[in-house]
Amino acid sequence: MNDRKILLIGGVVAIAVIAIGGIYLSTRPSTGNQFAACQAGVVSGGMDSFGTDFTLTRDDGNRVTAAEVFDKPSLLYFGYTMCPDVCPLDSARNAEAEALLKDEGRDVQTVMITIDPRRDTPEVMAEFTDLFSENMIGLTGTNEEIDAVSKGWRNIYKAHDEEDKEYYLVDHMTMTYLVLPGNKTVEFFPRDVTPEVLAERVGCFLDAAG
Repeated sequence: MNDRKILLIGGVVAIAVIAIGGIYLSTRPSTGNQFAACQAGVVSGGMDSFGTDFTLTRDDGNRVTAAEVFDKPSLLYFGYTMCPDVCPLDSARNAEAEALLKDEGRDVQTVMITIDPRRDTPEVMAEFTDLFSENMIGLTGTNEEIDAVSKGWRNIYKAHDEEDKEYYLVDHMTMTYLVLPGNKTVEFFPRDVTPEVLAERVGCFLDAAG
């Protein structure tokens, strides 16, 4: 735990963040759907190309399906607990946006799926997510399960564990996805969006969803 905290808080090696490979926003607003006014642009393949059904292990040790996880509007993030800087900052931003939305009476949650299942056991995930929100859900699984879920959300990651099997870094994308009940992904947000703007934009989608 002490070594993990050192990496989490005071890591001296900056993580390399993979560019948004394969995901491109245009300046033309999306049309022909109920969320057109809320979306920042259009994406190759459309938002329907994001997401997949899954069964993963929740941070309480229970196996859960996508339908059970996404029973309310969710801010979904892919990261890992030993990430020295990016993941804690993004998780804190998402948790702050969740709190702002709840202040407005909107029932939302945050979800983190690990891309480092070797080290991120349910217990480790629970300890990490509790740092940011008591309602944040942490999910892990087998390598094959995490690969399949990441592919479903077009998430790219790579572990640099060729030499060090314990204290390696993982390159990964840093998008946060808005997933509505029914496992419907309607938008993604880059990490430079502030908590206030994120909460405002999520609110637009919730209003549009009725």
